[in-house]
Amino acid sequence: MTEQPRTPSVPSKPSLDGLEDKWVRAWEDTGVYRFDRTRPRGEVYSIDTPPPTVSGSLHVGHVFSYTHTDTVARFHRMRGRAVFYPMGWDDNGLPTERRVQNHFGVRCDPSLPYDPDFEPLAQRAPHARGGGPRQQPVSRRNFIELCERLTEVDEKAFEEMWRTVGLSVDWTHLYTTIGDVSRTASQRAFLRNLTRGEAYVSEAPTLWDVTFRTAVAQAELEDREQPGAFHRIRFHGGERPVYIETTRPELLPACVALVAHPDDERYRELFGTTVRTPLFGVEVPVLAHRLAEPDKGSGIAMICTFGDVTDVTWWRELDLPTRAVIGWDGRLAAEPPAGVPAEPYAELAGKTVFSAKERVVEMLRESGDLDGEPRKISRPVKFYEKGSKPLEIVTTRQWYIRNGGRDAATRAELLARGAELNWHPPYMKARYENWVEGLNGDWLISRQRFFGVPIPVWYPLDGSGEPRYDDPITPPEDALPVDPSSDVPPGYTEDQRGKPDGFIGDPDVMDTWATSSLTPQIAGGWERDADLFSRVFPYDLRPQAHDIIRTWLFSTVVRAHLEHGSLPWTDTALSGWILDPDRKKMSKSKGNVVTPIDLLREYGSDAVRYWAASGRPGTDTAFDTGQIKVGRRLAIKVLNASKFVLGLGEVEADAAVSEPLDRAMLAALSKVVEDATEAFEGYDYTRALERTERFFWEFCDDYLELVKARAYGDGPEAQSARAALRAALSVLLRLFAPVLPFVTEEVWSWWRKGSVHAASWPLPAELPAGGDPAVLAATGEALRQVRKAKSEARASMRADVSRAVVRGAEAGRIARPDLAAAGRIAELTLESAPAGLTVDVTLAPAG
Repeated sequence: MTEQPRTPSVPSKPSLDGLEDKWVRAWEDTGVYRFDRTRPRGEVYSIDTPPPTVSGSLHVGHVFSYTHTDTVARFHRMRGRAVFYPMGWDDNGLPTERRVQNHFGVRCDPSLPYDPDFEPLAQRAPHARGGGPRQQPVSRRNFIELCERLTEVDEKAFEEMWRTVGLSVDWTHLYTTIGDVSRTASQRAFLRNLTRGEAYVSEAPTLWDVTFRTAVAQAELEDREQPGAFHRIRFHGGERPVYIETTRPELLPACVALVAHPDDERYRELFGTTVRTPLFGVEVPVLAHRLAEPDKGSGIAMICTFGDVTDVTWWRELDLPTRAVIGWDGRLAAEPPAGVPAEPYAELAGKTVFSAKERVVEMLRESGDLDGEPRKISRPVKFYEKGSKPLEIVTTRQWYIRNGGRDAATRAELLARGAELNWHPPYMKARYENWVEGLNGDWLISRQRFFGVPIPVWYPLDGSGEPRYDDPITPPEDALPVDPSSDVPPGYTEDQRGKPDGFIGDPDVMDTWATSSLTPQIAGGWERDADLFSRVFPYDLRPQAHDIIRTWLFSTVVRAHLEHGSLPWTDTALSGWILDPDRKKMSKSKGNVVTPIDLLREYGSDAVRYWAASGRPGTDTAFDTGQIKVGRRLAIKVLNASKFVLGLGEVEADAAVSEPLDRAMLAALSKVVEDATEAFEGYDYTRALERTERFFWEFCDDYLELVKARAYGDGPEAQSARAALRAALSVLLRLFAPVLPFVTEEVWSWWRKGSVHAASWPLPAELPAGGDPAVLAATGEALRQVRKAKSEARASMRADVSRAVVRGAEAGRIARPDLAAAGRIAELTLESAPAGLTVDVTLAPAG
């Protein structure tokens, strides 16, 4: 046993009410979850905890997945490991900006000066608001201060929620992704990537969200089915017209070529010739490329700069010119691209994509170049995962980190890293491999936003004031973190900012994944606390949702591979999604989330955790209050069964577990310990819970009833029962502790010193050997049949049985005295028979 028992002090009316407040305070006061940093790496279990996005409130899906991690942390802590279990808040990035814009009614305008006395109108008295603009423009620095103000409030609410849920986090290791520690680590890693040639700047076609006016990385894309139409349009050739079919006729002024498959006989004679675009009369070549699809539309397509990612591939591989027409705001440019006549283009200048499409179709009808009416279709269109409008492709200057998207050798190395990693469940590895193999470009990390980690570079200006982007100025690492928009590079003064022969700061920030991909380094003290880092890195576990394998997991592998030449962790455990009653994923954007606070108040944290732990690793799970109610009944049963066991009287110090039924129960429990331990070691917390729970209910329904009469008595037989009951209670509390931390801690405190969560995980060796589990199984089955007979006779369970005959192969294993006492059987006969166990019951006459 792990703790010496003391005289039990059991409440007269045990209750689940108030346990969260009681034990959250006690755990904080005693520091039971504090990481012991004196332990060597071999005795440490470190977890790279997901930092939740601080943009509103947590929902029940968060409770679901974070409970999974917590059960694993608690298990390893009880196994004797020093558990490094930090928490972070992901508070930079677009979600926070959107929340601040909506909450304060502001928008960021970097051209405005900083106002040290600024207060948003939305926070003032109603009469002060007047008839001002819907969103008040503010300077970048003022906007960032508002972001920091709001996230601080959200983070306090998040921490309170996690404590109520019972996460065994060491809150002394809390970090934020926008804090100085994170900004320093993120900028340091970027500068080292830059030094090694892994980070580079490039002006190239970029996926662009026109609402947020920022670049979007491949990992942030999602396809959404959208209505559209194919327009059959005539291009003017030599001997015959050429018809193409397109869903984007508004891009005609951006057309730079037509393309067909090299084996397509219909167009082979046109390869190397030119045709003229309708409306604009621009000559464009007809070219061959393997990506053209002969069976799609007319089999020949127009290449525009840029309509989709295939256009980008064609443009690059066929070395075509650029005729960009769509700007950062999603509107067509005011001036036509070079070589496009101004007269027809003036009809489109400044229009939205939608309006320009309508006008081009009208013009094509008027010119006779639209063949028939548009054919309506539905097709997948790429969106930014947080955006509401289709993405465009614009040419911009952006920062990238090499991730194997353009380098076969790096790709192979990262695939090998995925093979090194232990995946739970194993089939999730295929998602990683499919993502890496499908990369079509490097990792775009720069964002045209405000609340994020700044790109830590400046650019010198030449004598005419033009930036030299190929010669960036970088800060020394000991100067980090820096903000190039307000800090001055080495060797310059502030009055040289923006002037010839002076400098400008890079205005962009890194995307949130560029910082979140460094959570192992940030939390572990990389280059800040070498001793801590040596004890926790590489980490043991990365827990996360399966849908961000392509983003968070992969990007973290990339950064560790480039910086440390290793994996960031040895294992990863993937949680599934929470589904609503219609089997749809719960998400804030869909408006179908359930917030956990009311559930925690109504049912208790242990009940909600029970539901969460019932969701198997990697498996999507439906939200189910019925399962939460089952968890509450289980927690209440733990209280009541524990009260019964501890209320039977004291156990003598030398009491031996001597009776066959007692030894059988402990032998069965020993097997449960083996199974639960094996399950937890394989990250299958659900199987560990199921195995423990099944035994517990059998323990309550069968063993307690069978042994009750004897346990209340005197002598060695009673002492055997009490000793077995307390041994089982100690083991069961520890088996349940990772999932039901509050009720197990409460019961543990009734008769043990210290915390159950600091106690040792149970071992089979704790329990007496030599018992036969079949004795409990057979005796329990016989008791169930006796009860069934009483129930069918509509008799009380306390009705006397004048005679019972037990027949079957297992009859000889029946614990005769305990069965007779529990069933109130006057005459009990055991008969061997080849068939299964049966019991003939004769009830005593009533009265």
